[in-house]
Amino acid sequence: MKTKIRTELAKLWQIAWPVLIGQLATVGMSVADVAMAGHFSAGDLAAVALGASLWSIILVTVMGVMISINAIVSHEVGAGAFNKIPHIMRQSMWMAFGIGVIACLLLNLSTEVFDYLQLEASVQQKATEFVRVISIGMPAFAMYRALYSYTTSLNETKPVMVIAIVGLIFNVLVNYLFIYGKFGLPQLGSTGCALATGVAMWLMLGAMLWWVHHAPVYQQTFPFTHREMPKWSEIRSMLRIGLPIGVTYFAEVSAFCAVGLLVARFGVIAISANQIALNFSSLIFMIPMSLGIALTTRVSQTLGEGNVIHARFVSWTGVGISLVIAVVSASLMTIFRHQVAAAYTSDPAVQEVAANLLLLAAIFQLSDAAQVTLSCALRGYKVTRVPMFIHIMAFYGFALPIGIALGLAPDWMPWHPVKPMEASGFWIGLVLGLTVAAILLGIFLHRLSSTRIAYHLSRVE
Repeated sequence: MKTKIRTELAKLWQIAWPVLIGQLATVGMSVADVAMAGHFSAGDLAAVALGASLWSIILVTVMGVMISINAIVSHEVGAGAFNKIPHIMRQSMWMAFGIGVIACLLLNLSTEVFDYLQLEASVQQKATEFVRVISIGMPAFAMYRALYSYTTSLNETKPVMVIAIVGLIFNVLVNYLFIYGKFGLPQLGSTGCALATGVAMWLMLGAMLWWVHHAPVYQQTFPFTHREMPKWSEIRSMLRIGLPIGVTYFAEVSAFCAVGLLVARFGVIAISANQIALNFSSLIFMIPMSLGIALTTRVSQTLGEGNVIHARFVSWTGVGISLVIAVVSASLMTIFRHQVAAAYTSDPAVQEVAANLLLLAAIFQLSDAAQVTLSCALRGYKVTRVPMFIHIMAFYGFALPIGIALGLAPDWMPWHPVKPMEASGFWIGLVLGLTVAAILLGIFLHRLSSTRIAYHLSRVE
């Protein structure tokens, strides 16, 4: 059994480690935006925090929809049906372009929410400009994620890593030029962050297209041999898998971002501290997220081979190693939370609040790691609707109501603390919501995998 576990972990890690570096580099763009804006001014940091709340909701929802391509293509890889993959990818690129345009429009419309948050006029203007400028990258991001899923499904994750690192370097350099107005360029502050990230998305799409066109490994499944018009019936079948994943991502990220928007009423210090904690925990989250992407690939490939028993083994092996890593990351986050806060901002008041929130972020590392890898294992089974409902219930039935009760202490709620706990109250709600999601997803995966095995054995007999 130990040899079997080591073999599977090696296969997961072979896929996961370049994905991890790529994911860290991609999230590093947001980290760079927050850190560099934070050292420019507290107002620009608040604008990036608010703008990134909206941007993250749309961005991650799009990413969730496009993850469906990973499960679909990986299944064909496992079945050895490589001839079907080019057609799937041509249709997925049409789907990605449409989703990217819609996301761009929704992102611009979403800035209306700032009118209801009682923000300082200068912060609201900067946050609106941030969102409108960064939205130019949405179509490119959607198409990039389609190709990202394609190459990951083929176990080719090097381009994901290299291209994301190049994008991060580009983002940091352009941030430096436009935030601070170097070499005679305009000093744009938070808007410079948005410009750098939006352009970086197009650069990454171009780099991925170039890589797929020139690397020999893609010749057998190269999707761009000829033009093909979109076929709604096939795009709709992809959306049946992808939209529930997108809604799942939306439920989770919107809950976190809603916290950021609700915390805005407590002032710039609370906004900035909350964004630091969210930004850093999102960075750490990339570790289980990368394992989850590898897990979707491995489970889909194994099911494509028709091996349902090994698919269950792969699923729980991935969840187990994710929990082990979460224990380590939670410990380190607890020990170094003050140093992390200081790395983001030089404001002592923001540092103190951020360090307290990072302690709560450390607590939910276990449940967060569990729920993301469990969800990804279920995607490998092409089951996405039940996880969607679980996440909606966990975040909107538990996390946000509890967070509002503790954070705002409104009189109309049946119970609440004497004084609002502000940001800390909201983060306690998030801890509870993630725990509920992890427990329910674990129960569902156990029942689903057992049912599949029982059905397979009954047919063999």
